[in-house]
Amino acid sequence: MALLREQMAQRVAKELKDGYYVNLGIGIPTLVANYVPEGMELMLQSENGLLGMGEFPTEETIDADLINAGKQTVTAVKGASFFSSAESFAMIRGGHVDLTVLGAFEVDVNGSIASWMVPGKLIKGMGGAMDLVAGADNIIVMMTHADKRGNSKLLPLCELPLTGYGCIKRVITDLALLEIKDGAFHLIERASGVSIEEIQSKTAGKLVVEGDVPEMVI
Repeated sequence: MALLREQMAQRVAKELKDGYYVNLGIGIPTLVANYVPEGMELMLQSENGLLGMGEFPTEETIDADLINAGKQTVTAVKGASFFSSAESFAMIRGGHVDLTVLGAFEVDVNGSIASWMVPGKLIKGMGGAMDLVAGADNIIVMMTHADKRGNSKLLPLCELPLTGYGCIKRVITDLALLEIKDGAFHLIERASGVSIEEIQSKTAGKLVVEGDVPEMVI
């Protein structure tokens, strides 16, 4: 069956490594903060000027003045630092973020991503995603495989305005883990109980399936 948002975050957390500086985009990527492996030392960065973001707060630890870039209340870990958004973006643009996790509306077989607007709908702004995809080499997209109408979000070519071109190498959806290379989505893992046929039917872009595809371990 399809993964829950929390299960997707748990799988993404397996991509974290000791010593990493990690930026979590707004939306479901922020859930990854709750699943950092015990004993692992890394720093989660937020564009609004926080390095050392912790898991989401409980009622006892909530501080209304401490928020991430998505205006959600968060916690700060020991050793956290606070600074201006200008310094935060200098860190991003200077290539000092080891891993970026972003949500998306669409991703295509070229590794392009559309994540910041849908024409005709109200938007608050483009946010920091364009800087993040330009400044980071290691980017994971975390999203549902299809939209609410059942339309694939993994396409031959993005149809919405691009956030970045040719910058995405790995996608984790509620159905599968895929790598993007050679103009195709390569199926690496599938969610438990999800068939290859279902993934194929919901992937509009070219999909490559090689050998037995293991089920995802959460």
